[in-house]
Amino acid sequence: MKREALQQTPEGRRGFFRRMTAFAVSVIGLGLAVPLAGYVVSPALKRREGQWTDIGPVDRLPDGEPAQLEYVTTARDGYMESRIRKAVWAVKQGEGGVTVYAPMCTHLGCGYTWDPVDRRFECPCHLSKFSISGEVLGGPAPRPLDRLPSKVENGRLLIVYKEFKAGLPRQVEL
Repeated sequence: MKREALQQTPEGRRGFFRRMTAFAVSVIGLGLAVPLAGYVVSPALKRREGQWTDIGPVDRLPDGEPAQLEYVTTARDGYMESRIRKAVWAVKQGEGGVTVYAPMCTHLGCGYTWDPVDRRFECPCHLSKFSISGEVLGGPAPRPLDRLPSKVENGRLLIVYKEFKAGLPRQVEL
């Protein structure tokens, strides 16, 4: 009986050290894998940060008349960067402020235009109509036009471009 106990002891120790070594390697591997996975996946999970983009001089905008402004910006998607053309609608107010609207109708995301005769924005897809202040005048649009953050610095119009989900009664940023 003593002999059997002595023979099992070294195997028991070896097994214990194997398990402890495997546990230590697992902890170290997990400790390295979690930050690495976070580094690789984080760009896909990160919310797009809005950055102020210079659209151009404010003095080019007519007072009280909407103007569609196009600009080129750099878009970052994960690790990819690309230059894209965007457009917004801007209305210069009498006191020098500027209201900027996203270029998509709030109904289904179609592009809309300004009708200078009727003095309103019109969406050709489903006939939504909006006032110069962005309020819904008619059609299936569930909410007013989406306003974008804007400011005027040194005579230049700066905006933060955002996209919103269409078809909802309240703004939901994408």
